[in-house]
Amino acid sequence: MSNIALRDKLEIVKNILKEIHKGARVVDLKEKYREVLAEISPLDIVLVEQMLVREGVSVEEILHLCDLHVELFREALQSRELLGLEKGHPLELLMRENEWILRRAELLGLYTEIAGTAASDEGILEVYGEVVKLLLDLKKIRLHYRKIQMLIFPYLERMGVIPIPRVMWGREDSVIVKLRSLIQETEKALSERNTAKLRELTNSLRDLSKEIVDLVFRENKILYPAVHALLPEGAWTVVSEIADEIGYIVEKGETSWKPRAPPVYPYEWVPVVNEQVLEKLPVEFKHAVEKLKPDDYRVQRDEDLVLETGFLSREEIEGIFRSLPLELTFADANNRVRFYTESEITGGFVRTKTILGRRLEYCHPPRLEKYVMQNVEAVKQGKFRYREFWTKQGDRIMRVLVIPVKARDGRYLGVLEVVEDLTDVVEHPEEVKKKIMVL
Repeated sequence: MSNIALRDKLEIVKNILKEIHKGARVVDLKEKYREVLAEISPLDIVLVEQMLVREGVSVEEILHLCDLHVELFREALQSRELLGLEKGHPLELLMRENEWILRRAELLGLYTEIAGTAASDEGILEVYGEVVKLLLDLKKIRLHYRKIQMLIFPYLERMGVIPIPRVMWGREDSVIVKLRSLIQETEKALSERNTAKLRELTNSLRDLSKEIVDLVFRENKILYPAVHALLPEGAWTVVSEIADEIGYIVEKGETSWKPRAPPVYPYEWVPVVNEQVLEKLPVEFKHAVEKLKPDDYRVQRDEDLVLETGFLSREEIEGIFRSLPLELTFADANNRVRFYTESEITGGFVRTKTILGRRLEYCHPPRLEKYVMQNVEAVKQGKFRYREFWTKQGDRIMRVLVIPVKARDGRYLGVLEVVEDLTDVVEHPEEVKKKIMVL
């Protein structure tokens, strides 16, 4: 069946979907068309649905078929995807997210096709009401991409596999930028009932749908099988833990997969690829991996202080504090000042080394002493996440935050005072807005 032309293949699939519409059992159709289904990609499915729209099949019927085809094609798609992943494995969850994304991307393509054939302005407006809902729902796609970019790509880069993650990130970023722009344009045109503009947006929305479907295909067929073969078990321990913090688009539900190895972060990993692993890789990855030049940079040095989120030397720590565009003062659980910073960028209140060990309340004028300590006590007791105050230092407008500092186990360690010079933000808000760059 590998020589079937795309046109003939799509015609067969179109007939399969029509048979479902007439009441045929999915399980029977799977068996009857097993070979041809093995050659069907998500992009083919989108094209089929659009062909059905052109032939006059109603929206309700197509939406019903969309639900049914997920089951129909899952078996064929799995022949080129990972099999046997335990429920709850990070890749199983990412693939479930891709099902969620694929469903909405297909519907977007479907609705744009319907919009392109709508005869009346009211018909266009009705369809685009649904399009806007889909676009807003698809904003969650960023959560999916963030997990791949932040959790999986660093391991590939550690191996020396650079082009693939850079190209994929570029495609993902392109989708996010286009999605954001199209949401703004579509919402504006819909609110103004500008049907001419909505018709003009149809091709861009159709292209966005195809780009998202293509990314789903690349992840499921290329990226996930490759990283499943390449990454150590400890990497999935790390990915699972952090992905839980970032969150998923889909409900995680009950899981059978549990981490089986201690966490191994990219900077701790020494990649080794043997022939057995190479055989499991998609062809796109084989070429990238065969001549590896792993990144052997050693991030942790002997003199570093090991922190929860990284490694720094004393010199780097002090340099970082001097470079902050704000100033900090920390008083411990006994309300004694133990630390402060001096910014080289912006000034705050006058402090000197003679305040170290001083009672926090004595660092303020007597008229403010009671007020300061009331707020310190309030954040200490958890009445507020933080307290915010605005004041002036000469002609400068300062924002002061009083923030409780706690250990991971919830123990109160002290209080942090953060002083920021926000004069330009307050006095020249329009100039500040002009500098805003949406990333």
